[in-house]
Amino acid sequence: MNTQKKISVYIVEDYLLIRKSLIHMLKKAEEFDVLGDFDNAEDCIEVLEEHPSDVVIMDLGLPGINGLEATQIIKKKNPETKVIILTSHEKRDEVLAALASGASAYCLKDIDTLLIQNIIKDVYKGAVWLHPHIADVANVFAPKPNSTDFDNLYTNIDFGLNLTEREMDVLKLVVDGKTNTEIADKMSISIHTAKAHVGSILSKLSVSDRVQAAVKAVRSKIIN
Repeated sequence: MNTQKKISVYIVEDYLLIRKSLIHMLKKAEEFDVLGDFDNAEDCIEVLEEHPSDVVIMDLGLPGINGLEATQIIKKKNPETKVIILTSHEKRDEVLAALASGASAYCLKDIDTLLIQNIIKDVYKGAVWLHPHIADVANVFAPKPNSTDFDNLYTNIDFGLNLTEREMDVLKLVVDGKTNTEIADKMSISIHTAKAHVGSILSKLSVSDRVQAAVKAVRSKIIN
């Protein structure tokens, strides 16, 4: 008799055929306990309040609250619950936003259903998983090393903590989605100065655009 604890799972997917397919696949495997399935995020969030699960499989394009917002809410209320994004969306910004929201895995819907079982088990143990088609976004979170010496790869790199107080203020506005013009107006500085601050922030965070800077700032807890 197998006494190993089963991994409890909720499924949030508005496309009935995919949802039923996931339920069927997981219920056939003895490692999992499908606690429920939903066609919207609101119902899942409500049930999680009383009956937390180990893992939530979450679509992004949902009616009402989308998968990104739902992931943020779930991770805030149930930090121990792992969220696996299963979606047809593969834009870089959406992947980064999902990771910043607290998702532990980002899978595209063309993935082998049997592989999903392994992903659930790995994520449950604390791993992070990205679909091979979009795995290159992990480069966003990797600072550029200043050495090829294994003992000194990141000497003098402080992951954004060398931002000036002024740059921190600008970064907060970047995270809020403000444009350079809005930053300039908000801080009573010229657009040229605002652009200069943003450029310096991108360089110090080792990222190439504002979206990456915002994601890295949140993910690395530079900005809370």
